[in-house]
Amino acid sequence: MILKASQRGGGSDLAVHLLKPENEHVEVHEVRGFCSETVLGAFKEAQAIARGTRCQQYLFSLSLSPPETASVPVDAFERAIDRIEDQLGLTGQPRVIVFHEKEGRRHCHAVWSRIDAETMTARQMSHFKMKLNAISKGLYLEHGWELPRGFIEKELRDRGSFDLAHWQQCKRSGRDPKALKEAIQTCWAISDSRQSFEAALEAKGLFLARGDRRAHVAVTYEGEVLSLSRMTGQKSKDITARLGKPDESRSVEETKQHILATVAPRLRHLLKENERAKLRAMLPLEAKRIAMRDHHREHRQDLSEAQRQRSEAEGKARAARLRRGVAGLWDRLTGRRKETLRQNEAEALECRTRDRTERHDLIRDQLAERRSLQRQMIAIRSRFAERTEELYHDLGRQGATLGPEERSLRYSFHEAAGAESSAPLVTMPRIMRGRSSERSSRDHGRP
Repeated sequence: MILKASQRGGGSDLAVHLLKPENEHVEVHEVRGFCSETVLGAFKEAQAIARGTRCQQYLFSLSLSPPETASVPVDAFERAIDRIEDQLGLTGQPRVIVFHEKEGRRHCHAVWSRIDAETMTARQMSHFKMKLNAISKGLYLEHGWELPRGFIEKELRDRGSFDLAHWQQCKRSGRDPKALKEAIQTCWAISDSRQSFEAALEAKGLFLARGDRRAHVAVTYEGEVLSLSRMTGQKSKDITARLGKPDESRSVEETKQHILATVAPRLRHLLKENERAKLRAMLPLEAKRIAMRDHHREHRQDLSEAQRQRSEAEGKARAARLRRGVAGLWDRLTGRRKETLRQNEAEALECRTRDRTERHDLIRDQLAERRSLQRQMIAIRSRFAERTEELYHDLGRQGATLGPEERSLRYSFHEAAGAESSAPLVTMPRIMRGRSSERSSRDHGRP
């Protein structure tokens, strides 16, 4: 499993994230060690206890993501979480476990309170990333899964990985973060000068600019500013050596005006057409996805209700074996009651294992059905992603043939803000997401 963790505060925001309806299925598996039985109440409780200390990051949040096609039972997740809890020194701390399913993938979130209520101190999380990396490798070997390339050799680690800030930037602009980072790295690899790099960026719908800190940045069509040093993994001095001083480039604001004046009018119209075509193609599959989600939820609820009724009936049958009165006293004296209790415990464990197996089999079959639909959706997203990339390439090549005066006359700021001033800018649709999601999960294991 890929394990990603962080120390954090903001328990209310985390609770909203864990329960957000964007996931097709959300299952609160465990709330342990809290007075509250809800996720939001548990995190508020942890926050209230943390106010008695100086700790700001009072939660430790962990995500466990197995390979996409792996069928992992709940017991395997629980064993992994218990091992992590022991290795990181969180044994006995209150915790919450939530399962998420989306796009045919199932993963788990575990969140601990770091505050020890007896000593009113926070548990230290020294070198937790290194420890989690070792546990993750062990889990891959234990389950017989293929190791991601980055685990085999550090040099093969996925260069398209990104941090939270980059993810949020791309989410605001509607772009896939991994695909965008790969695009910038490709532009850097195929260019040897500022002119060639700038042309390669514009072919991808990106524009070179000077950042507020006198560093080179890339500005997306939607106006998001990306650090070239972070995106390419190069040092600032190496970027300056190839592209020249940042002062020679337009500022971010000037670049945004340039985008609005030269590219936005054409790109807005073409992207609208592309988005409408994509929506038409995705509409039948989206309707099928929603129907499938509701159908799967109904089946799970039916199974849970059937198991509950059966469990109650079996519990009554086991309780009936314990005789009362004089007969019960005789059973205590002869040791028969102890044997009956031992038999009841064994049968209760067997029934609980049977129920978990039934639920796991149902979820496994539903995930397989959902992945089949997801492959169709990915094919459509990939097709429209290629169209969008070609669109950016054609527009970048066309824009390179226009002189500054012609561009300013044909696509001035006032023309762009005239009849369409009341209409919001259309952001690039998230159609590149599907193509990179499978490659990301295979190479790096991102959920």
